[in-house]
Amino acid sequence: MSFALDFIRILAIVLNVIIIARVTISWVKLSPSNPIMLIIYGISEPMLRPIRRLLPNTGGLDFSPIVVIILIMVVQKILNVIIGALSTTGTV
Repeated sequence: MSFALDFIRILAIVLNVIIIARVTISWVKLSPSNPIMLIIYGISEPMLRPIRRLLPNTGGLDFSPIVVIILIMVVQKILNVIIGALSTTGTV
């Protein structure tokens, strides 16, 4: 149980850091061919794109990173509850 909970916690932290890095990098103009940019965009864009399509146009403000970070936190909490419930029943 501890390994699964630790893994979920670390994965959530890494994904949040990547999204925050992407937001920060968007304020600074870096070359799109920069290897760090390619990695950050490659990981974050599949999470942000579907949310961006669902949100209404806000005139240049992108709220999708906020929504994705909230969704990551919600999914993390749900998985923690499920794993905690499974561990108390002895299934895991």
